[in-house]
Amino acid sequence: MREICVIGGNRYFGKRLIARLTAAGDRVTVINRGSSAPPAGTIHLIADRNDENSLDKALGSRTFDVVVDQVCYTPRQAEIARRVFAGRTRRYVMTSTVEVYEYEDTADPVGEDAVDPRTVAVDLGLPWDDAEFLDAHYGEGKRQAEAVFAADPGFPYVAVRVAHVLGGDDDFTGRLEHYADRIRSGATIAVPPVNHSATYIHVEEIADFLFWTVGEDFTGPVNAASHGPLTTRELCEAITAHLPYGKAVLGAVEAGEVSPFSFSRSYAMDNSRAAALGFPFGDARAWLPRAVAETLGKGG
Repeated sequence: MREICVIGGNRYFGKRLIARLTAAGDRVTVINRGSSAPPAGTIHLIADRNDENSLDKALGSRTFDVVVDQVCYTPRQAEIARRVFAGRTRRYVMTSTVEVYEYEDTADPVGEDAVDPRTVAVDLGLPWDDAEFLDAHYGEGKRQAEAVFAADPGFPYVAVRVAHVLGGDDDFTGRLEHYADRIRSGATIAVPPVNHSATYIHVEEIADFLFWTVGEDFTGPVNAASHGPLTTRELCEAITAHLPYGKAVLGAVEAGEVSPFSFSRSYAMDNSRAAALGFPFGDARAWLPRAVAETLGKGG
């Protein structure tokens, strides 16, 4: 029986990961602030991961085979986690994001080497506790958090750089609903003048990927994305097929806010490292209609 710790993970693909772990016979400890109960069959520890003493006290003498950190957003959080879990786990898996590549200006799918966390500067003095700042610097927060883990060669970590996630009837982001509302009414969907594609992953596939990662022994950054980038137009076509009385009207805007999943630069990731390690990714175009139906419901 493996001892697995999951920090966060009460919703979306986190809860799916926990379900896979418990079904496999792993003993799963879930750490959160106590605002919501963890999935059944887990051990629940209440702690504030931003408070080193709180986290250390809650853990006591517990050790783990693998820790999966679903809610590490800043280098400060990473610093605390690295200190607290040093010597407590054989491997630390951080859920990162495609947004770490936000400064990579290329149309080609981006590989992990494009952002080497060992070369990323860390600034703990930035206002990481300010919600507005953190929201505006989401990619930078993740990039610097990766850098904190990478700085210690004696701390075996994995940074799973997750593509944009779609699917499930519990997608809390409202991004597909944004499109559905406009398609139902025929309202214009704002996109950049040059609208680039991005890579995606289904909610069940990223749960599968994290579960698979727990059982492997590789370290460092790894991209997690289904095969085949999708454009905003392809997303709209899939939603329109689900809403036959709607109409997708895309309109380019030179300035101002654009719709989610529309990008002025490419967000395509190269998934060849994970594929070579043995994970069988699906094709985004194959699962996209199912993802739309799951999120919008049978009636649209």
